[in-house]
Amino acid sequence: MNIAAYLPKMAQTVPYQRAVVFPHSRDRWGRVSYTHLTFRQLNEEADRYAHGFTNLGFRKGMRVLLMVRPSLEFIALTFALFKIGAVPILIDPGMGKSNLLDCIASVEPEGLVAVPMVHLARFIYRRYFRSVRCSVMVGSKFPWIGAVPLDHVRPKVWKPYEVAEAKDTDMAAILFTTGSTGSPKGVVYLHGMFDAQVRLIQQHYGIRPGEVDLPGFPLFALFSIAMGMTCIIPEMDPTKPSQVDPVKIVEAINNQGVTNSFGSPAIWRRVTEYCLKEGIRLPSLRRILMAGAPVPAAILKSFTAILAEDANTYTPYGATEALPVASISGREILAETEEKTCSGAGVCVGLPLPTIRVRIIEITDRAICSWSEVKELPRGEIGEIVVCGPVVTHEYYNRGEATALAKVFDGQNVWHRMGDVGYLDDAGRLWFCGRMAHRVVTPKGTLFTIPCEAIFNQHPEVFRTALVGLGKRPNQKPLIVVELRGGRMPKGKAEAARLINELRELGQKSPLTRQIEDFLFHPAFPVDIRHNAKIFREKLAVWAERRL
Repeated sequence: MNIAAYLPKMAQTVPYQRAVVFPHSRDRWGRVSYTHLTFRQLNEEADRYAHGFTNLGFRKGMRVLLMVRPSLEFIALTFALFKIGAVPILIDPGMGKSNLLDCIASVEPEGLVAVPMVHLARFIYRRYFRSVRCSVMVGSKFPWIGAVPLDHVRPKVWKPYEVAEAKDTDMAAILFTTGSTGSPKGVVYLHGMFDAQVRLIQQHYGIRPGEVDLPGFPLFALFSIAMGMTCIIPEMDPTKPSQVDPVKIVEAINNQGVTNSFGSPAIWRRVTEYCLKEGIRLPSLRRILMAGAPVPAAILKSFTAILAEDANTYTPYGATEALPVASISGREILAETEEKTCSGAGVCVGLPLPTIRVRIIEITDRAICSWSEVKELPRGEIGEIVVCGPVVTHEYYNRGEATALAKVFDGQNVWHRMGDVGYLDDAGRLWFCGRMAHRVVTPKGTLFTIPCEAIFNQHPEVFRTALVGLGKRPNQKPLIVVELRGGRMPKGKAEAARLINELRELGQKSPLTRQIEDFLFHPAFPVDIRHNAKIFREKLAVWAERRL
């Protein structure tokens, strides 16, 4: 069904329940004032915008670039586009101007609903927006060249809008990857995939209508609404989760009685550090989902002093192209897998979720045309992770070559190559060992990032490390880049030499890292723009090559 059908259903079932809550302003004492829309109000707002868009020429199947800040309007506008049957295009604005413009040009949007800054960019960089025919400005009452103010689009009188019919195989949206190991790509989502995601997430985590959610990633606000949760929009810049103000996150959780939250480990590192320092507990929270990068055990341990005894943390594994794939609780990690992770076994991401199939295949950088070409590996052996199921996307928009490299066709089934390496243990749990593109191939064998880095991360002065390869495969030279705690650099050559000697000693104790002899210190690793947690090892490799 059309994913938008969840909204009128909730508006009929719980019309007066708050659907979305936004921190609007603060008074002279710093107390936050919230504005909200109930499910009935949100559904009516979406209807109004759907009628207004239709009158402007928006239609079913039309690709619409939506670039609006997290707000009441963002939620209403997104559901309005879904109701029409239009295809929203969602791109992270923090990916940089060049990547952003290339992404826009690649999907050739026909409609534009955006804040004034994007309309200014359209005026300056016209060739990237030349496909746009209908344009709406959000956040200004004044017309702009070719753009209609949102106030002029919204009818004053409400009347129901009939949700456009949609098949499971109809395109629903185009969501862009972060480009952490290559250029960002537009992932085609079908209505059936969104529906499968909502059902799978709700059933697996036991999420109930009436709960209160605080999503640290704007897209997940849409899932909150579909699952009947009240969505609290956090007071933060979603493109900079590592710079979130923990005071405001804690304030929102305790003010609104938040029961569920999804966010990057970068957010929860700051929140847990603040709560432990100030002796603050978060008793309303039942579950916290963290994704985007491996979650350090230290963060999971911190929650034991902050959450209620019956609450839990979870680290779902997946990607923009396939989410969720597997999941594990923080309690299971601390009790069963943490020690193995520290010794270089990789990070356990749990059992595959119902309806999801996971296989480990022989690593290859070439395209795989059909499943008959695949060589599956036995349990315990590290290889490439491939997944299949109803939440697995089938293609990138207008990127045939990228689709060929990422997908394997098996009759009616489509397997997605996660671009990750890992293995399945005897219990059927999936272990993540890093990105396939980040593996280092030397004459002595192949090194994988997560297992190797875990050895050096045990040093008490180390915040994190990154394995990079100098030169070309299969004759690369392995090197560890080190970021010390507090973002500091060694004070002089003597301290640097001491740290390197201690790191070498750690490396010699493990067969995984005995061939690593070279180390460099870096003040702050470059990370992805969506979660601020994935390390850009390609950039570190280039930096290391220049240093050496």
